[in-house]
Amino acid sequence: MEQEKHHKYEDAEKIVDHKTIQDLLEKTKSRASDVTHIREILEHAKKSCDVQQEGTPGDVFVQSLSLEQCATLLNVDAYNESIMQEIYDAAFSVKNRLYGNRIVLFAPLYLSNHCVNQCTYCAFRASNKEISRNMLTHEEIRDEVKQLVSQGHRRVLVLTGESPKYTFEELLQAIAVISDVNVPPSGSIRRINVELPALSVSDMRRLKSTERIGTFTLFQETYHLPTYKQMHPAGPKSNYHHRVLTMDRAMRGGIDDVGIGVLFGLYDYRFEVLGLLSHSMHLEKSYGAGPHTISMPRMRAASGSDISRKPPFEVDDKNFKKLAAIIRLAVPYTGMILSTRESPEMRRELLKVGISQVSAGSKTEVGGYHRHGGEAASAQGQFALEDHRSLAEVVEDLMENKYVPSFCTACYRQGRTGSAFMQITKAGNIHNFCHPNALLTLKEYLNDYGSERNKDLGVKLISEEKLTMKEGSQRLLDRKMVKVDKGERDVYI
Repeated sequence: MEQEKHHKYEDAEKIVDHKTIQDLLEKTKSRASDVTHIREILEHAKKSCDVQQEGTPGDVFVQSLSLEQCATLLNVDAYNESIMQEIYDAAFSVKNRLYGNRIVLFAPLYLSNHCVNQCTYCAFRASNKEISRNMLTHEEIRDEVKQLVSQGHRRVLVLTGESPKYTFEELLQAIAVISDVNVPPSGSIRRINVELPALSVSDMRRLKSTERIGTFTLFQETYHLPTYKQMHPAGPKSNYHHRVLTMDRAMRGGIDDVGIGVLFGLYDYRFEVLGLLSHSMHLEKSYGAGPHTISMPRMRAASGSDISRKPPFEVDDKNFKKLAAIIRLAVPYTGMILSTRESPEMRRELLKVGISQVSAGSKTEVGGYHRHGGEAASAQGQFALEDHRSLAEVVEDLMENKYVPSFCTACYRQGRTGSAFMQITKAGNIHNFCHPNALLTLKEYLNDYGSERNKDLGVKLISEEKLTMKEGSQRLLDRKMVKVDKGERDVYI
């Protein structure tokens, strides 16, 4: 393990101060039923977003709500429908101001399920004998990527277990293989995000130097230290402090787009949300860039894991929707990710309160795309899925509900990452890039892979969305769209 030069392990507990979080949750209980106070918090969140929209010079917001304000909202009764609707409406308003109606699509790609960790909730843990262990050969990686590209995917999230049987060198080779696969007519995967074991600064630098990866993602799983120790009894991942500081190592290694998250169900969701926001604030203050994405997976059944079937702190649908809305209000600039752990119905609900990225057509087993094709996920996956729809079905559903499915990957190739991306987003200028690029990539998808139904929906949606743009932007979009219709691919602004 690399010696930490700038951060000591005790700093991890300063980043997520347990006493402060617990005190705030207790302190704000009495104010959570004060409707006037809740409305003041919501107005503050919306006005903060308005200030960001104007591009006010000077210090930018770390997050639009304080930990105390978030604690108050977290204590609101999720079954109080009237006040909850106001929270949902505020979250949708904030998301719409910064991200609009675009929904970014991606798929997970598992390279290996060999793992030495003993995470109690995970099918890949070392002691689980119910699954077979696999790692993809280069040829199998190509087959997986061909399947994904042939469906229309343009970005993947690469995942592995943590084991000396699958080395960092093999991972770097795999990333190169993924990048080199080309399947006509649209070509290749254009953005490779990674969810990897906690790396050293030197390995972060090597990963960055490939110039092939986008966001480095790692979930803390739980920010509650006692729970973390209980759920991770053995293996390198059992070191809570080392894991918390992973994003610091990523930043120091030159990776400025990072993604964080927790697994809801391990501990009190209210504590976990405040832990996430504390971590977000730390990254923003220390490096000028908060998390590019925040993921919010909810625990699902995993092979051989009793805990996964009966989560110790199960989060019901209403509280899950509530916490999603609060994260959006607190960190308006971040991309919020929802996976196929959730049902189609729940995913539609959460799109209304802040989600901006979703996976589609996912397989969570190694080799799942080329071995199982359109079949449902097997028992060999990391966890059970609730949404088994294909990418085409998800695209159609989004368009029917007036969302723009986006396959755009332009920002990281144009240098719009880290603090540069944050400045664009917080100034409300993301629409100038992401909206037309989303429409261009949607048209490319429709031309190459769309059914007649999808094409009819998509052409109408693109026409409607173009009318929301300024006249100059419409002309630019039209010129770019001509290129797409003539067969040029990967066209962006």
